[in-house]
Amino acid sequence: MYTVEEIHDFKGKYPKQLWYLFFSEMWERFSFYGMRGMLAVFMVSQLMMDEKTANLQYGATQAFVYAFTFIGGLFADKILGYRKSLFWGGLLMIVGSIILAIDPKQFFFFGISFTIIGTGFFKPNISTMVGKLYRDGDNRRDAGFSFFYMGVNLGALLGGYICIAVANGTLWESFIPEHLRWNIAFGFAAVVMIVSLLTFTQTQKTLGEIGLSPLAHLEKSKRRTLEIATYIGSLVIIPIIMTMVAKTEYTDYFMFIIGPLALLYLFFEMRNFSLVENKKLLAALVFILFSIFFWAFFEQSGGSLSLFAANNLDNTVLGVKLDPNGVNNSSNSFFVIAFAALVGMAWLWMNKRKIEPNTVVKFGLAFLFLAGGFYVFYYTKFFSNPDGITSLDLFTMGWLVITFGELCLSPIGMSAMTKLSPQKTQAVIMGMWFLASAYGQYFAGILGANIAEASENSSNFDKLIVYADGYKDLAIYALVFGLVLIAISPFVKKLMQDVK
Repeated sequence: MYTVEEIHDFKGKYPKQLWYLFFSEMWERFSFYGMRGMLAVFMVSQLMMDEKTANLQYGATQAFVYAFTFIGGLFADKILGYRKSLFWGGLLMIVGSIILAIDPKQFFFFGISFTIIGTGFFKPNISTMVGKLYRDGDNRRDAGFSFFYMGVNLGALLGGYICIAVANGTLWESFIPEHLRWNIAFGFAAVVMIVSLLTFTQTQKTLGEIGLSPLAHLEKSKRRTLEIATYIGSLVIIPIIMTMVAKTEYTDYFMFIIGPLALLYLFFEMRNFSLVENKKLLAALVFILFSIFFWAFFEQSGGSLSLFAANNLDNTVLGVKLDPNGVNNSSNSFFVIAFAALVGMAWLWMNKRKIEPNTVVKFGLAFLFLAGGFYVFYYTKFFSNPDGITSLDLFTMGWLVITFGELCLSPIGMSAMTKLSPQKTQAVIMGMWFLASAYGQYFAGILGANIAEASENSSNFDKLIVYADGYKDLAIYALVFGLVLIAISPFVKKLMQDVK
């Protein structure tokens, strides 16, 4: 058994525990992104939903996933501890994936509901444990998170491509019978989740006291009662989630309520803080608000862009035959792995020359790259054949541009949240950051549904034109948001006080 001090006193760049968490997270992200990449295509091709409904269902599913990371984080903080929370979440994700592998058509919403709750318990807590491997002020922490982020993207790259390519019959088609393709694809998500959980359980003894129960001071029977109540509660809520995801109007009610409640709670807490602290919190809210719009555009990847890839893209990148859906799901992760270190080095180079943009301007740049990427998606319509099939090469270029936008926003967003919030509200602010992602996913579904509705009953060529024009509109909106952020950056910088 290691002590926390021994873990903190590691030699070299990374603690060995980071490797174990890296692989556990990598396989979990394989499962998550593999599943995410299949949802919209499965709903249209197997459940026979129209594209508008599939976009709304996709948005609802992903909104609940991110909303429950907020709730799962709170239960881990207050009752289960990070380890039990992660184990329980992983178990629920395995059960959900197995249900989908057995009969995805029959049990679709039932299986999805298990994975929603499971991800909520798993996702926020493994990242928290990575942070706990370091002492406060240890300058190796950023390198550790960058390495961990690489694991996230490696899992997303593999899962994002393999699952949907197997389901579409473009990968290992000679081994997998056609009528079992979707079952096997969902089954992959279950198998890798089992690997993730085994990796964690077999190595958790090296974590010392990190992630153990926050209720160690209570007597064992009382603690056990609270833990069992949490497990039972999370199972009882599954039919409710099932209903709310299946009927998207219930998702609307949920989203209308949870955001305003979180804001009211934050404003209530702000009464107890100084003016300086409250100004920083207002700056955090600006980032949270704009991140909603960023994710609403970016997350077209699992909704409308999935359907665009299925209907309107050819199947070669630089002459190599690839599944267009697989490319849509995984190219962002591929480019993150390829360019994350380069972008980090560019910031360091600029910092040395005192020309590094501040966090607000970086957020603004993220939107400008996002606009550029969506303009490339729009531009694919000029390379189409008469059947409405266009260039996967050009489409992939769009993802390259958008990835630079993500690298300007995603890694620094969480860091900014922790720096801008007082210790007492860190959990609430991180929760609101995840909630912003939930709202982004929710609005992504609505935006995708609007594009799909406009293309209903069209020929494939006309559908291409409608989708491409929709992406042009999103490019214009992203451009406006980016310019607004850059324009208000001096004002937000003042609110941030000493935070860089």
